[in-house]
Amino acid sequence: MPERVIRILLVEDHAFTRDGLRATLNLEADLHVVTEAHSGEEALERLAQVEVDVAVVDIGLPGIDGIQTAAEIKRGWPEVQIVILTAHDLRQEVFAALASGAAAYCLKSAKPELLLLAVRAAAAGSAYLDPQVAHHVLGGMRAPGAAPVLPPLELEVLRLIADGLPNKEIAAQLGVGVSTVKLCVQKLLVKLQAADRTQAAVKALRQGWL
Repeated sequence: MPERVIRILLVEDHAFTRDGLRATLNLEADLHVVTEAHSGEEALERLAQVEVDVAVVDIGLPGIDGIQTAAEIKRGWPEVQIVILTAHDLRQEVFAALASGAAAYCLKSAKPELLLLAVRAAAAGSAYLDPQVAHHVLGGMRAPGAAPVLPPLELEVLRLIADGLPNKEIAAQLGVGVSTVKLCVQKLLVKLQAADRTQAAVKALRQGWL
C-alpha cells in the first residue's frame, strides 16, 4: 500500500467522460476518487462535506465554468490543489486557468499517464502544464528582467491599471466589455508573475515597462 492516498474530487458534467476518468484514476493505488460533481455549484457542496487533496475540474461546466469553479475552490479551500481539464488548446484558457489558482492544466486528449502525472504533481504542490500547451506560457514571457511580450490591448489595460482605474472605467475608455478587461488582467497577473493588479502595476513601473 502507498504511504499516502491522494483524495480526488472529480468535476465533469458528462457521465460517460466522468466514468472513464474515474476508472483511470482509481486504477492507481495512490489515487482515489472520493467524491464527484457534475457542476461547479455541486463541487463546492461536495467540498463542504468531504476532505479532498486534489480537484480535477473540467473547464466547460454548466453554470459557473471550470475557471470560476477553480477560483471559488481556492478561495474557500486554499489547501486543495486543482487540475484543469479541457478539450481545447487555447492560449486565453491557459492563462485564465493559471490565474484562477490551478496548479495543473491537462488536455482531455492527452494520454492517461499525463493526467496521472498532473494529479500527482498538483498533490505534491508542484505545477504541471500539458506539453501541448506549455508553449503558450513560454511564448508569453521573455528572459527574467525583460519586458514580457504584451498584445496592445493588454498593454493599454496595464497602463490604465497603473493609473489607478478600476475595470469598469478601463472598459469604458478602451471601448470593450468588462469581461474582456478581467481576462486581460488575469493574463497580466500570469505574465508579470504578480499576485494582484497593484503588484502588477508596481512591477511594471519599477522595471520601466510603461
